[in-house]
This record gives sequence, C-alpha cells and structure tokens, in this order.
Amino acid sequence: MTDETRPSQSTGETQTPIPDAEARRAARRASQQRRRRNSVFQYIAILFMAAFVLLLYTFMMERRQSQQQIDDLKQSASAYQTLQGFISENTQLKQQVQDLKRTRESLESQLKEAVSAQQTASEDLAASEKTTEALSWFWELNDAYVRGRFNQCRELITAMEEVGVAQFLPEENITGTEHLSPAARYEEIRNRVIK
Repeated sequence: MTDETRPSQSTGETQTPIPDAEARRAARRASQQRRRRNSVFQYIAILFMAAFVLLLYTFMMERRQSQQQIDDLKQSASAYQTLQGFISENTQLKQQVQDLKRTRESLESQLKEAVSAQQTASEDLAASEKTTEALSWFWELNDAYVRGRFNQCRELITAMEEVGVAQFLPEENITGTEHLSPAARYEEIRNRVIK
C-alpha cells in the first residue's frame, strides 16, 4: 500500500491520502524557485556591479578627457594672450618706426636747412672778407688821393683790378651822410687819376 491509502493506526479509520508527494514536489519547486530567484538576483547584482564599474570607468575617462580639453583650452588661451601681446608689441614697434621716420625726415630737413644756412653764411663771410679787403685797399687809395700821390693811386688801382677786389666795394653809403659810397668814390678817383 502506498502512503496515501495507509489507514491511521491510532484511530483505526482510513484517512484521505495526504499529499506528501505533492508537498514535497511543491517544496522542491519552491526551493528551485528560490534558488532561481537567488541566482537571478545574483546575476542582476553582478550586472549592476558590472554596469557600475563600466559607468565609473566611463566617468573617469570622460573626466580625464575633459581635463585634457581644459588643459588644451588653457594652453590655447595662453597662446592667444601671448599672440595678443606680440600683436600689441608689433603695433607699438610699427608706431615707433613711423615716429622715427618722421623724426629722421624732420632732422634731414633741418640738416638741409642748416647746410644751406651754413653755405649762405660761408658765402656771406667770404663776401664780407672780400669787402673788408676791398675797403682796406680803398682807404689806402683814398688816403693817397687826398695826399696827392697820384702815382701811388695808379699803382693801387691797377693792383686792385688785378686782384679783383674793386667789385666788392659797397655801392651804398651806410654812414647816413651825404658822402659818396665807397664804390662811387673809387670810380671818381679812378676817372680822375687814370685818363
């Protein structure tokens, strides 16, 4: 007889079969389901851990890449600032070059004016020296004429014409008197002495 149809010994009655086999099967199924559930939970936990590790790894990679991009941007900004400094310095140097060119042109113009003024002054000085020499000869001639030394006057006039100083005698009277100018007086004496 099977367990299910076995009568109870204490009461002497026959009981309905006990579902021991079903209970065992149900218990086995429940145990298998628990094991499956546990293994599913373990599998899910492992997946979550793997996903977490991957997310952490991705985060670290992104962070490193972001840091590298930030460093690159800082270097670019630094290079840009350096470039701006060079451009500013270049602009200042160009301005200084322009200022120096203007200064050089101004100095060259002043030099030309100074050279021209020096040349004019040299010519005036040479003319003054010739005029002084001519007046020296003239006063000697005039003195000889006033004293009546006509031979000496002729010699002085000849010498003055040979040297070429007669043309440098002043043609205007700067004394403010009504006397003749040295050039006019020279011509008067020459006309009287040389016939």
